[in-house]
Amino acid sequence: MITSGKGGVGKTTSSAAISSGLAMHGHKTAVIDFDIGLRNLDLIMNCERRVVYDFVNVINGEATLHQALIRDKRCDNLYILPASQTRDKDALTKEGVEKVLAELAADGFEFIICDSPAGIEHGAFMALYFADEAIVVANPEVSSVRDSDRILGILQSKSRRAENGERVAEHLLLSRYNAERVERGEMLGVEDVEEILATKLLGVIPECESVLKASNQGLPVIHDAQSRAGQAYKDAVARLLGNDVEQRFLTPEHKGFFQRLFRRSA
Repeated sequence: MITSGKGGVGKTTSSAAISSGLAMHGHKTAVIDFDIGLRNLDLIMNCERRVVYDFVNVINGEATLHQALIRDKRCDNLYILPASQTRDKDALTKEGVEKVLAELAADGFEFIICDSPAGIEHGAFMALYFADEAIVVANPEVSSVRDSDRILGILQSKSRRAENGERVAEHLLLSRYNAERVERGEMLGVEDVEEILATKLLGVIPECESVLKASNQGLPVIHDAQSRAGQAYKDAVARLLGNDVEQRFLTPEHKGFFQRLFRRSA
């Protein structure tokens, strides 16, 4: 699952980018929108006009999983299962979600990315309960980090793995990171967040205008190879797959003389 303690931290952007990145590595991947009533994943994946059936339709037996899955036009290995915009969040049941996840696994999907709603409401709990691994997306600010700590506590006490005496593997994805502001003491640094959450750092996504631009275009930012955010998501996916990739974008970008001169004259 990909989750966060509060909204607006880049969770759905991260779900779109990471699922795309896994598919780009050749892994058959499904990404499910658990935010019943407020779906956004289909917009970022640019498939909103192709939605016929949704997650709840499948759970209720009103459509088959294959009817509801939308194949991504950029990655042959990637499929999107959109949320319902018209149903109540209680439409998700443990039995129904488990059935869909089991069917995806039986169909050969190697990765199932659950894009969880923020916080601890019903849809978030449904995504959390079945998680084998969790990527917690946080901004480097106190309120976001505190809420993420709360989510991690629930994850290790309320999930199915917790019920079986096991732990859910945790990863920290720090988004909207501005190294210049960290240097000025206006934002928490990586070490501060790691110390508070005691969770392994998966990646740092730098604050970047390309993220908003890509979202508005319906393009997961990982496809933008020129953007720093796109490169950071590629690094994070590589680490998720077990590759040893050095962290980037942790220190301020020192501009050369001509870059500074151009900026002043702009």
